[in-house]
Amino acid sequence: MSDYILAIDQGTTSSRAIIFDKAGSIVATGQLEHEQIFPKAGWVEHDPAEIWRNTREVIGQALGKANLTRHDIAAVGITNQRETAVVWDKNTGEPVYNAIVWQDTRTQSIVDRLAADGGVERFKPVVGLPLATYFSGTKIVWILENVEGAREKAEAGDLLFGTTDTWVLWNLTGGVDGGVHATDVTNASRTMFMDLETLSWRDDILEAFGVPKSMLPEIRSSSEVYGVANEHSLLRETPIAGILGDQQAATFGQAAFDAGESKNTYGTGNFLIFNTDTEIIHSKNGLLTTIGYKLGDGPVHYALEGSIAVTGSLIQWLRDNLGLISSAAEVETLAKSVEDNGGAYFVPAFSGLFAPYWRPDARGALVGLTRYVNKGHIARAALEAIAFQTRDVVEAVNADAGIDLTELRVDGGATANDTLLQFQADILGVPVVRPVVAETTALGAAYAAGLAVGFWSGLDDLAKNWQEDKRWTPSMEDAERERLDRSWKKAVTKTLDWVDADVD
Repeated sequence: MSDYILAIDQGTTSSRAIIFDKAGSIVATGQLEHEQIFPKAGWVEHDPAEIWRNTREVIGQALGKANLTRHDIAAVGITNQRETAVVWDKNTGEPVYNAIVWQDTRTQSIVDRLAADGGVERFKPVVGLPLATYFSGTKIVWILENVEGAREKAEAGDLLFGTTDTWVLWNLTGGVDGGVHATDVTNASRTMFMDLETLSWRDDILEAFGVPKSMLPEIRSSSEVYGVANEHSLLRETPIAGILGDQQAATFGQAAFDAGESKNTYGTGNFLIFNTDTEIIHSKNGLLTTIGYKLGDGPVHYALEGSIAVTGSLIQWLRDNLGLISSAAEVETLAKSVEDNGGAYFVPAFSGLFAPYWRPDARGALVGLTRYVNKGHIARAALEAIAFQTRDVVEAVNADAGIDLTELRVDGGATANDTLLQFQADILGVPVVRPVVAETTALGAAYAAGLAVGFWSGLDDLAKNWQEDKRWTPSMEDAERERLDRSWKKAVTKTLDWVDADVD
């Protein structure tokens, strides 16, 4: 058998190919960023053609760095930014519009229209999600209603929809020449169209949205052979055998397979997933009910999720929009130049507030400013905003699950920041634990693919690979923790009710 698994991680800011060995260790990585397109305030787009070009190139980079060929790769797994919507012509393979990114808020009027009959939780008992601009369903509607000729082509059966896993899979397996049009249950659970119990598209919900069912991919498990890479790929004939949405993939990579286990990923946004096993728990505290994973013919595993829109992208904003830092890593140095936040709180509601608030009318605010505050305090406030938002979500998880988290497993790029993780432990009052392999998103996709082809024997085999790298324990007094959190929650109230009806 071949000795390696290759994972394609199609993320919000970049596409990566990472090769893993049987121990779950990284052998080689290829990575390319793609353009972040902001046509208007609140609009966020990607070029699907650029994403596919970059995906092909990073596969070559990773294979080249490792001095491997397709014969060394047992299978390919895909993980992706989940709610980003691509609509393309199945006959030409050309997108009809740019991919509309999960952070995009242009569809609020569509949300309001759908919510007029039954409120924002109209479909939540079936799909686990409130009506929100976050999910891909309203993005498809926007394209059908605003791109010339799109509605007619869709009704004729000529348009396909997919999140970026589906876009990559379709192209990798042949595109217009027999490409596989499929997604897995985790990505399907983020569209607003899939019944959590039956794992099938709901005709009544599709009718309410006005989306033709012919556009939608086939729903498959997270771990099975969907097809093989086509003859023009460097990976030709290699099975594509795993798909998991990025946050579910990170949970799987953290070996959080059982009820009560969880992880928090620090990426463009933050996403905390809490495994509820085979039980569907409908949140009463602003969390999403979603699918954790489904392995082949095995049972579906559900989860509660707290989705935070802006965390790592806030650090990018400090770099790209303000020029406060020249690299993301510099934010820690700048934050450490001061002892505390100087009374400043940064609520980065750039796309409204996601969990647990779900307030699309919110916008970002930097509050508590005095002449004393300098750029070091602003950098620290930005880092602390990541941790405060995570505490908000953990409080909601504790309330829904009826038990308190006793430690938080973390992953993602920002976990390289020790200052952030110490403050996270302090503000939560529980230990924060980082694994040896922090690239758990790609690792989870690799695990799903490897299980499907027998590269790994089962979940116990994967659990043995997980190793603790570092642990941060709380050192803050309870009174100080509660004072800081009280001020944070006051800062959040200052962001609400900002967007009026006559403002885009």
